[in-house]
Amino acid sequence: MDKILFDQLHQSMKEAVAIAKGEIQPSRVFTAETPDAKTVREKTGLSQAVFAALIGVKVKTVQNWEQHRRNPTGAAVALLTIFDREPETAMKALHGALN
Repeated sequence: MDKILFDQLHQSMKEAVAIAKGEIQPSRVFTAETPDAKTVREKTGLSQAVFAALIGVKVKTVQNWEQHRRNPTGAAVALLTIFDREPETAMKALHGALN
């Protein structure tokens, strides 16, 4: 590895440790708003069972999201955001998953 790249990575790691310890503030923070699962599902016109099968989760998971007992995380937030913004495109892309 070249020395300049190594020095940059080393400095980045020091900064990450300092941020984790609360010694410095991050230069920027990214947050993703989680769309309301029930509203998103209703845009598709699908039942909880069919929607759950389409996105690859258990029906109970969708029910927990819709009743706010649990919150989607990670890839589920991204997938719900796609369904929220482009429901027709998401349905078309995943439709084969139901066959």
